Amino acid sequence: MKKFKTEPNFFKMKIEYAIIIKNKTRLESLIDRFNTKAQAQFYIESLGGNFQEYVDEHDTFYHSFLEVQTQLSKIIKNKIVEKEFIPSYIFSEKNLIVVIGQDGLVANVAKYSKNVPIVAINPDEERYDGVLLPFNTKNFLNGINSVINESFSSNKMEFAEVVLNDGQKLLAVNDLFIGISSHSSARYKVTLNGKEEIHSSSGIIVSTKTGSTGWLSSIFNMAFGLLGDVGIEYPKLSEDDLYFVVREPFKSKRTQTSICGGKLKKGTQLIIESLMPNNGFIFSDGIEKDFLQFNSGATAEIKLSDESAVLVIN
Repeated sequence: MKKFKTEPNFFKMKIEYAIIIKNKTRLESLIDRFNTKAQAQFYIESLGGNFQEYVDEHDTFYHSFLEVQTQLSKIIKNKIVEKEFIPSYIFSEKNLIVVIGQDGLVANVAKYSKNVPIVAINPDEERYDGVLLPFNTKNFLNGINSVINESFSSNKMEFAEVVLNDGQKLLAVNDLFIGISSHSSARYKVTLNGKEEIHSSSGIIVSTKTGSTGWLSSIFNMAFGLLGDVGIEYPKLSEDDLYFVVREPFKSKRTQTSICGGKLKKGTQLIIESLMPNNGFIFSDGIEKDFLQFNSGATAEIKLSDESAVLVIN
């Protein structure tokens, strides 16, 4: 598991309720799309796909999920909240968050957690990397009990933050995307350390250390694949660093390409002014439905947030 800042926690607020957060399996999403399991199977197999893989993944998840829910119910009252409702859900200091799913689900939940401790469980260790999932179905009660007993150790997850000039704000555990909601080019002015440029690109990615093994890594993998080992080094980030990359910048008489990426130390601000009359948007951690409009007249300030999340480790 990736190392984060580890620190003891001493909560004086009595935990009364556990909120179990899950996401739909791929099989459930297919059934939503095709109405029945049989129709979903026919579609996948008619294209040469392996439908059984979806079934096995689904069954493994729900076996783990039911085991977690059964064990948890013996200790504390709990209820289930689906991922899609998290952006509007209000957590209480009397809650404990239990996430069961992939690493990305932890990231999606963390930015809405308001420092409520998160116990994250890997339901399928053969499929999921578990970078943000310290527990499994056999040991997660250790984390639950340590929170209930008001003393536990945690990793502090830092956020990236974007604030618009109208006051709207969005947090990211993994990464922010600033660009356009189509395959056309995003147009904007970028300012870094007093230097300005006009850009035409596929948008900007801003990554935290937590998210640096995800989308950011794929950009560097592309560079390595195209150029080989020519002095390109993967960025080494501290908890207080962000890293930004401009995707596919286009150079022309009106657009420049010298501000294409780099580390943003704590206190450094990246300013982006939209030059897009429509379809400009900003989203975080892969949740495109939870976005900020970013059209002409909007300016975004990007920096390390003062807010953070608490990921329980024991």
